Amino acid sequence: MAKTTIEKIESIQAEIEQLKNQEKQLQQKHREQERRERTKRLCSRHGLLEKYMPDLITITDEQFEMFVKKGIDTSYGRNFLAEIKAKTEVTPTPQTAESENRGNHTGQSG
Repeated sequence: MAKTTIEKIESIQAEIEQLKNQEKQLQQKHREQERRERTKRLCSRHGLLEKYMPDLITITDEQFEMFVKKGIDTSYGRNFLAEIKAKTEVTPTPQTAESENRGNHTGQSG
């Protein structure tokens, strides 16, 4: 049975709605993945700080903020970060799935 023009329009509109919903779901999934990656990065980096400076565990959030600000807000800190970034940009290290897996399981404390 042939579809009328109205039926075709309704069919296309329904398809558009489905695609919009799929887009929303994919965007939400992407945002969740970014949040998970950020949380993992924050935990990993803060864990390293506590590993090398265990006294950080006993200070307040405000004290930690002051420590970080004063510790990195120096010409040495800015220059060192710029140096690290420059090395990364010039010679990026390609990571394979195997090396990423090894990186996820080594050197981390629980």
